[in-house]
Amino acid sequence: MDSQYHMDEQDILNENQIVENAKTSEQAFGLLYNRYFEQIFGFVFRRTDDETLASDLTSQTFLKALGNIKKYEFRGLPFSAWLFRIASNEVNRHFRKKNKQKLFSLEEVKIKDFIDLDDCDDKERLIQLLLECLKSMPTQVIEVLELRFFEGLDFKEISYVLEISESGAKMRTYRALEKLKAVFNQKVHSNGKA
Repeated sequence: MDSQYHMDEQDILNENQIVENAKTSEQAFGLLYNRYFEQIFGFVFRRTDDETLASDLTSQTFLKALGNIKKYEFRGLPFSAWLFRIASNEVNRHFRKKNKQKLFSLEEVKIKDFIDLDDCDDKERLIQLLLECLKSMPTQVIEVLELRFFEGLDFKEISYVLEISESGAKMRTYRALEKLKAVFNQKVHSNGKA
């Protein structure tokens, strides 16, 4: 799955040199911050649907990353996988602490990337139905779909972020897609065919 943030093996190795430099230089860490702030903010914002809260949790993510950068171990993955793991934990911690239900917000542009609406007469209704379906899914389902399809992470990265095996990441993604597809099809048919 390609994304604007996709990195090949050489890019990952080059980035790791910046990470190693960031272990002793806040200026080098600033390069990583500048590269990933927008991506991590978007990830957190979709999970909170609150710009102020997303800013706070994103800041907390980078503060934790900076504070623990010396413990970071290179595993052949982009540095962003580690940031996603921290951000996911920060969001989960926030909702546990506040004892609130997680939210899910998604820009219409991202939904259009997720489903093909080119030959559809009622695009807006289908986008709304898909968003309703996503919002009704359990957190585990949303999380894996978001990482795979909206953030463009590969299965190895997803397994790292969610702290599961790579085969577990593949299976969870497959099951999440099947579940979403079933709920979406049911909603489409119960609301009248597009």
